[in-house]
Amino acid sequence: MSNAAMDGSKKQKMVNSVWRPISTQSSSLVNSEGRCSKSSGVSEEVSERGVNERASVVSAGKHSVSLQVGASLMKFIRGKEGTTQMKIEEEMGVKIIFPSSRNEDYIIIEGGSVDCVTKASERIATIIDEVVKSPSLDYSHFVSLPLAIHPELVGKLVNFQNSILGNQSIAVDETTSVAVDLKETKSSTLFDLGIEKSIFIKPSTFHLTVLMLKLWNKDRINAARDVLKSISSSVMDALDSRPLFIRLKGLDCMKGSLAKARVLYIPVEEIGDEGRLLRACKVITDAFVKAGLVLEKDANQSLKLHATVMNARHRKRKDKRKKLDTFDAREIHKQFGNEDWGEYLIQEAHLSQRFVFDQSGYYRCCASIPFPENTDTEKKH
Repeated sequence: MSNAAMDGSKKQKMVNSVWRPISTQSSSLVNSEGRCSKSSGVSEEVSERGVNERASVVSAGKHSVSLQVGASLMKFIRGKEGTTQMKIEEEMGVKIIFPSSRNEDYIIIEGGSVDCVTKASERIATIIDEVVKSPSLDYSHFVSLPLAIHPELVGKLVNFQNSILGNQSIAVDETTSVAVDLKETKSSTLFDLGIEKSIFIKPSTFHLTVLMLKLWNKDRINAARDVLKSISSSVMDALDSRPLFIRLKGLDCMKGSLAKARVLYIPVEEIGDEGRLLRACKVITDAFVKAGLVLEKDANQSLKLHATVMNARHRKRKDKRKKLDTFDAREIHKQFGNEDWGEYLIQEAHLSQRFVFDQSGYYRCCASIPFPENTDTEKKH
């Protein structure tokens, strides 16, 4: 580095403040390290105990702090039409600089003193904590047990959708023997019943969900990868290193009534009913909770494994009528309420990214761990 560059770095040091989890409540702002220097070039240490310590370091020079926020949270710091950003800048006497690329996780706060920069960063931390705990920030990742790896099951799901939708959205396969007579039910149409293609789960994404996660920056994603990989042997132990098969049978409604269904799912049974699957899921959940990657409300929920086939939340709405928040599943349940979907081996657990898919059509895999292979000729017992 040249002398001029070194002199420049002495005049303005940058504090890297990174949000890391400190509890299951996903508090955002924690340890920071670095130096803030006065314009004279004399530097002062910033305590590693937390950002609040920097409030006591004040100087007349120009200071800046780099905060790892996460691309998905930038819009909340800006606010509607930039109002939140402007309010912070005006009240704190700082300038907030956003990255030019959507792939960048950091923002920079510039101010005339460490005090104003610290207060601005604390305000942003509060905003992020509130957003993360609210529905405003959607879940970005989840731990899944892929079922779409079984072609036979995927075929059954395709036929299930075809038999309900008829020729409206998908061509019915000639081999499909099942047909649900929805159109003639009380002269209703699929639209009147709130049924359309978009509310069906894509067969190529069929899975069981173990845990939902909000991983809003690269550090949290990397931490989640490490957690999953670190518990591979513990999960094997929970499964007694024996292959695990499940049975999918029937069709049920999540909360509410079949007449006003929001979620329709296939119940899951563990073959042998030894509780190994739930034990393995608990090992996974406990590890993510311990790492501070799970929201408190999610950490306290009991797990009910189910395979969703229809979800009204996925509806691609052309209008905002409230009636479309549900669908009438009564005739579907009559036809498929006792359906035997088959028995399947759980082969692995994924850290899956929502809304992004790989070449097979399944959710992008950020990390995975194997479940015991089926090497026994007597496959399920």
